[in-house]
Amino acid sequence: MKRLVILGATGSVGRSALAVVRRHPGRFRVVGLAAGRSVAALAALAAEFRPTRVALADRAALDGRPELRAAGWRTGPDGVAELAAFPSADIVVNAIVGAAGLRHTIAALEAGKRCALANKESLVAAGEIVLDAARRGGGELVPVDSEHSAILQCIGEARPDEVRRIILTASGGPFRDLDAAAMVGVDAGMALRHPTWEMGAKITIDSATLANKALEVIEAHFLYGLPYDRIDVVVHPTSIVHSFVEFVDGSVLAQMGEPNMELPILHALSWPRRPPDRALCTFDPLRSSPLTFEPVDTERFPLFGLGVEAGRTGGAAPAVFNAANEVAVKAFLEGRVSFRRMAGVVSGALDALGGRTADSLKEILEVDAAARRHAASLV
Repeated sequence: MKRLVILGATGSVGRSALAVVRRHPGRFRVVGLAAGRSVAALAALAAEFRPTRVALADRAALDGRPELRAAGWRTGPDGVAELAAFPSADIVVNAIVGAAGLRHTIAALEAGKRCALANKESLVAAGEIVLDAARRGGGELVPVDSEHSAILQCIGEARPDEVRRIILTASGGPFRDLDAAAMVGVDAGMALRHPTWEMGAKITIDSATLANKALEVIEAHFLYGLPYDRIDVVVHPTSIVHSFVEFVDGSVLAQMGEPNMELPILHALSWPRRPPDRALCTFDPLRSSPLTFEPVDTERFPLFGLGVEAGRTGGAAPAVFNAANEVAVKAFLEGRVSFRRMAGVVSGALDALGGRTADSLKEILEVDAAARRHAASLV
């Protein structure tokens, strides 16, 4: 029986993780739940799973709910961080969206937990610091993203020097077939209609701009210790092949399956074992054919190139890219900046701040805040 803490429990990944738990009551028990500000949804989950600890990041969210305060619910970032290092937990699922999850990834790893990581921004903004936290605390990182789960499964026990390159797949998002002129008029409603995945608003917009794939390239660099010239990306519209690994002998392994986040979540919770799950055994090669692949169009999707270049630059650049992109996505969802203009916001922040150093967590957080201010001014 593995004891789980789920951070971001009311979001899309958190809900998928809890769906996995419901089907495997003999394998997993929820001992901690945390969310941002969704009081009613979190209360319903707490009533169902009866965790030992519950936390809300928004301190004001419990105003008018004295019964929840009396029940011992924690509030604020400190309350969530306490859950991330909860002594009774074996695995911490970090499904918090954005750079807000960084602190909790570090807390879990320093406490020696397995961190089932859906919060890719932790590694993007502070990759070396996160890896150092794992070394110091004895924790382990197991990715939840379908692409990185695929790579983990394909690499297996191979040594790093046996891997020639990895190839991440991208769906291409809802605007894969639109030319640049047609993309000028797209709005948030159109961008949120992802063709293959059901995700939260932020990651869905990132998938539409391909910023998400740039974040995953940076994440792969830290997870697997590969230089950027050995990490490639192809567009695969049906999202059946989740990634490839090419080995030095010319062999190529791919991990395939229906686009369902519950599969990589179950793998992250159970790795290296594979418990049976009839609900996920749905693959039909005939229905999934044909499998097609295309190059990434960096002219129509400039945020992809900006993000990968930020990763290559290193220093503060990845943290600046991530922070400015979060500001741009929020502004787009609120109708304050156009789809095409998001790249200009991020590029402007990188030009202003991307050359700074960021060797400590304190510097990372300072750069993150500065990048958000600069991006907001550009919006």
